[in-house]
Amino acid sequence: MQRTTNEQQGLPEDLPDPRRSGGKGGGVVPVLAFAGITVAVMQTLLVPVIKDLPSLLGTDPGNATWVMTATLLAGAVATPIMGRLGDLNGKRRMLLASLAVMVVGSLICASTDELVVMIAGRALQGFAMGAIPLGIGIMRDVLPPEKLASAMALMSSSIGVGGGLALPAAAVVAQHADWHALFLASAALGVVAMTLTAFVVPEPPLRAPGRFDLVGALGLSVGLVCLLLPVTKGGDWGWTSPLTLGLIAASLVVLVLWGLFELRSPAPLVDLRTSARREVLLTNLVSIMVGVAFYAVSLVLPQLLQLPESTGYGLGRSMVVAGLCVAPLGLTMMFVAPLYARISARRGPKASLMLGMLIIAVGYGAGLGLMNAAWQTVIIAVVLGAGIGLAYSSLPALIIGAVDASETGAANGLNTLMRSIGTSLSSAVIGMVLANTAVPMGSVDVPSMEGFRTSFMIATGAVLIGLVLAAFLPAQRRARPVLLASSAGDALAAAEYAAAAESAPAGVRAGAAERRTP
Repeated sequence: MQRTTNEQQGLPEDLPDPRRSGGKGGGVVPVLAFAGITVAVMQTLLVPVIKDLPSLLGTDPGNATWVMTATLLAGAVATPIMGRLGDLNGKRRMLLASLAVMVVGSLICASTDELVVMIAGRALQGFAMGAIPLGIGIMRDVLPPEKLASAMALMSSSIGVGGGLALPAAAVVAQHADWHALFLASAALGVVAMTLTAFVVPEPPLRAPGRFDLVGALGLSVGLVCLLLPVTKGGDWGWTSPLTLGLIAASLVVLVLWGLFELRSPAPLVDLRTSARREVLLTNLVSIMVGVAFYAVSLVLPQLLQLPESTGYGLGRSMVVAGLCVAPLGLTMMFVAPLYARISARRGPKASLMLGMLIIAVGYGAGLGLMNAAWQTVIIAVVLGAGIGLAYSSLPALIIGAVDASETGAANGLNTLMRSIGTSLSSAVIGMVLANTAVPMGSVDVPSMEGFRTSFMIATGAVLIGLVLAAFLPAQRRARPVLLASSAGDALAAAEYAAAAESAPAGVRAGAAERRTP
């Protein structure tokens, strides 16, 4: 039986395993999930007012989009960096720091109508996206094994849950109050999340060896910004413009040089050798496809619901009703977390991932013919929420099963980054499709039904590609306990863990321990 000792984890021999000494986890799971949902709210916070941003900020539409782009870029950069800092310096400490930066950014946005200041505040808000992989890492370190699978599933799904629930809530606020109240509400949520985290969540004793790779962090940041900027702004700049092509070329050069540097670094920001393992590489590629599929529905359904009926296909609903129709997407993702734990315990996370992607494909396929009434969009949201929830829930288990415990934060940070890249690609591609298929309505162009259906077909194609990639993931064995069973109670917990969680393929953890042995 493969076992992980305190020595292999880099802990003193007399230090108890936190999962054994942490009781039943108390309120750790709901608090961390609440923190994840609070952070995820940032993604859709401004969706209800996005069309009004140019007039609200006194600028043109091209400049106003930076308010959204800044959050995306900051989140992409912060996610792997905060994960590594958490591994080195304490995940709870870095989680609190992420939430504090988000609160500061929210207060800055709540107090300004200046474009540049607003962009700076939104960038600080996006910096908090690192909280989600940090939360997953804390769960691995402190929860008893029998609770781990469903807890990680809920934390991973919080990205979609927060986004789905924020739409109707933000719509209500935007319709009945000054739009700055959206940021005051997000700041209040952040303060509550920080307070609960400080009082409820323990600091895991596990630390990774080495120092923070500052050069690697700078290289990755520059490479990601050069990549994601043209992806998100290519529609405005032109996909063949010198600026777009130049930034893409620069990103490739920077990321290649960064990769070579990381391979030579004794304490890299991202362990590329681990990331190149089949189970980690394929899981990250699948995450991009799931990210594409997730964001497509968020772009299509709200617009379809709010277009006037005079178009012949628009459903003519208010902003609030549109948000309520899409909200089941997030709610269903939250409710499938316990179902994921049962499926994964019986068949493994690979099976639950593939099942989730099949459900997503069915949802988008059926959605091609279910766009004629508001109740039909609710059905689409429920089906897609179930599939995306299962898929998202499976990803951290696959990653954690393939990396050493000291690399959890950085590995899950990279995986979360892959999802963000998927949503960025989805936004760029589907935005281009909707723009190119738009039809005139009075003095403006509006998305066409052809564009909506093409978007659903793109999402279906992406998830089918992900399904093929997932089929090549190695089969997962039944979990083996990592506890040091020294009593009957520990042995019982170990037996429950073996029935309820997932483990790495043979030799992965042993190999990780060997890599860290001087």
